[in-house]
Amino acid sequence: MTIPHRAASPGQPRVTFPDGFVFGAATAAYQIEGGTHVDGRTDSIWDTFCRVPGAVLGGDDGSVADDHYRRYRDDVALMKRLNLDSYRFSVAWPRVRPDGGDANQRGVDFYSRLVDELLAAGIKPWVTLYHWDLPQALEDRGGWADRDTAHRFTEYALSVHDALGDRVQAWTTLNEPWCSAFLGYAGGQHAPGRRDPVAALRAVHHLLLGHGQAVTELRRRDPDLTLGITLNLTHAEPADPRDEGDVDAARRIDGLHNRIFLEPILEGRYPADVLEDTAQLDWYADVVEAGDLETIAAPLDVLGVNYYHGAAVSAHPHDDLVGAGQVYPDRPTGSPFVCSEHVTFPSRHLPVTDMGWEVQPWGLRELLLRLDKDYPLPPVYITENGAAYADELSTGGTVEDLDRIAYVDSHLRAVREAMDAGVDVRGYFVWSLLDNFEWAFGYAKRFGIVYVDYATQERIPKASAEWYAGVAATRSLDAR
Repeated sequence: MTIPHRAASPGQPRVTFPDGFVFGAATAAYQIEGGTHVDGRTDSIWDTFCRVPGAVLGGDDGSVADDHYRRYRDDVALMKRLNLDSYRFSVAWPRVRPDGGDANQRGVDFYSRLVDELLAAGIKPWVTLYHWDLPQALEDRGGWADRDTAHRFTEYALSVHDALGDRVQAWTTLNEPWCSAFLGYAGGQHAPGRRDPVAALRAVHHLLLGHGQAVTELRRRDPDLTLGITLNLTHAEPADPRDEGDVDAARRIDGLHNRIFLEPILEGRYPADVLEDTAQLDWYADVVEAGDLETIAAPLDVLGVNYYHGAAVSAHPHDDLVGAGQVYPDRPTGSPFVCSEHVTFPSRHLPVTDMGWEVQPWGLRELLLRLDKDYPLPPVYITENGAAYADELSTGGTVEDLDRIAYVDSHLRAVREAMDAGVDVRGYFVWSLLDNFEWAFGYAKRFGIVYVDYATQERIPKASAEWYAGVAATRSLDAR
């Protein structure tokens, strides 16, 4: 069966973005900081997971990563050179409240110094409170499958606000709760490595509850804060729109990837079809308490959208597969989604990144248009978008990552098309500033616009960094 797709246009005009549109870059604490047992920081679930044989490619861990904990001043100077308007970074929970306990002043002080450095460079700090590094001590007590973790998250969020709230306006509660819940608790590909679908659904609810509680308390403290959440969303299409099974497969993926988070946050309810699909797991009545959904639906100032690729999905076996079932080759082919075990991801023979993900920029445009049509949407920021490629340092000391330039260019054009159609998109953060520890892939995948020599920790801006610096300076994409 031939799967239809739209090819990229052969020629693209010059595109401009409005004044005030934010061009930034994003990172995550465990992926870049290192110093995992420095100044009072204790283990996160990722420190523990990395010690499990075979869990991470090459047996890597984030104990050194990009050594950003010591080199942050140099990294901020690099951001300034690249004309970044904003830097989205995450705070490490086990650094600020080790073991989920009392605040650790030495850990808090690091982020205070980082914020001061950013402000001195004219770069707006954008804090993400949770990017997957739950204190291991809290996982030992049940982790996100336990309701108490939502309350501990709210305490932690307020500790960070105590330290940074006088200088930081933009706050993201959670980054990609889908990954935390489903890859961490159902599929086992991410920390804490559990394979329990009921725990995963419980984790979904408690992550969202923690988000809503934190938003409510932060809003009470300071109504002028910009508060949001970041969701990794996909554009799922039936491989054959005439096939009822494929159409239903797309519905299930959309339900358990997108709508299970969007609808509680924006509409105060879980999708009825998702509850029906998961009813045999008997999770909802035991987890969702009176008032929870009102808390989760606390009004937001922004919605962060992370997008890397879309997907053609099918209810039928296919010989050639791409996507979620292929990037974790030791797992069953298909999807880690609960109740979607029989979904496959057939290839459309599009270009793919080093992750095996299809390059589908129009999927981002269609996703944004769909969000704007279906939901009471706050302003949107693309909080992550980028690609891993097999970057190599030339003998001349450069990295000519032209594929990455083409990827980011095409996705920025898709954003502009959505804006022209009326979607209120206000910024774009490339993933990532630096090559880094890429979770279960260790250091084997490079997403950065800046090359990191892990032996020396030298930072070498790639061709994409210099190109992106020009885009940020001119707020435009040249014709191509």
